Amino acid sequence: MTSKNPSIVLAGGGTAGHISPLLAIAAAIRSAAPGAALLAVGTPSGMETRLVPAAGVELATINRVPFPRKPSADLFRLPGRLAGAVAQAGAILDNAAADVLVGVGGYVCTPMYLAARKRRIPIVIHEANIRPGLANRVGALFTRRVAAAFEATPLRGAVHVGMPMRTEISQLDRAAARASARETLGLDPAKPTLIVTGGSSGAQSINRTIAGALGQLADAGIQTLHITGRGKSVLDNDGRLLAADGYRQVEYIDGMELAYAAADVLLARSGAATVCEIAAVGVPAVLVPLPIGNGEQALNAAGLVAAGGAVLVADRDFTAEWVDRELIPLVTDKSRLATMAANSYRLGIRNADQRMAGLVMEAVPA
Repeated sequence: MTSKNPSIVLAGGGTAGHISPLLAIAAAIRSAAPGAALLAVGTPSGMETRLVPAAGVELATINRVPFPRKPSADLFRLPGRLAGAVAQAGAILDNAAADVLVGVGGYVCTPMYLAARKRRIPIVIHEANIRPGLANRVGALFTRRVAAAFEATPLRGAVHVGMPMRTEISQLDRAAARASARETLGLDPAKPTLIVTGGSSGAQSINRTIAGALGQLADAGIQTLHITGRGKSVLDNDGRLLAADGYRQVEYIDGMELAYAAADVLLARSGAATVCEIAAVGVPAVLVPLPIGNGEQALNAAGLVAAGGAVLVADRDFTAEWVDRELIPLVTDKSRLATMAANSYRLGIRNADQRMAGLVMEAVPA
């Protein structure tokens, strides 16, 4: 490969939170350098095995090597397993004649970073979360080219570039797309619209609260599209799909830009990608952070809430009574929603994919 036709290897996977920015970066590199060879690297068991080939990017895999969180027999097996994965990573980099390795986090990245460092291949890192993962903390020791979705991410040398996302989302004109999106989603074009999503895997506590508040929502004239998550359909007492006036449930939709365009208010978890996309498109939001883990989702939401673009409610407080007292008045208050939308849009970053492609191309050896 030459500098005009570089070979770029992108590593990351496990969850959509890693795969989505990886694919957005890959698309931006293709746009900036159409002759570039792109290869993604993941593990055989992650969502990348489905999402990456579907996006038209070739995928190679290496063994998954999780780091034990507590002393166990796995700790003694770790050196051998990691060495094996590093060898696999090195073979992939050699076969691809890689000019640059791009890492976005996940189990696959640590062996890829170690193999790239041994070969003196430039490394470019993007960290999506406000609390950086272990792999990217390790990788950041090997490179000065580190970028982050959140300004407050404490990663050595990180430049704040925002979250790489699909252009269908980053360039969305909500007002222009609203009527078409509501028609596509089977919604009334004129009714106040609440769209609820728990992310790709759903959120059962949110689903329960929405199911318990359907009467109040309908009485307020609000239509609700409920994206329940795969395998998490909401059933009534007879085991049938829950149905009510102004209520429609689906397990998933193809293209979250439709939801962003159709919603007057989006109610969601506050994963890093969701928060960044909400700001980029400027949709008023109610965020219910995941109540488990290290509190990262509340931190993700903090900047958007402080800017006045979103309302935060703890999972334990998100009840049918809260919906009646807080959510329904919000969905029907056009003036407040317009202010929230403007506040959110001002915070959004819509060119992170291009900025990452620029960092990658700068790293290609002359």
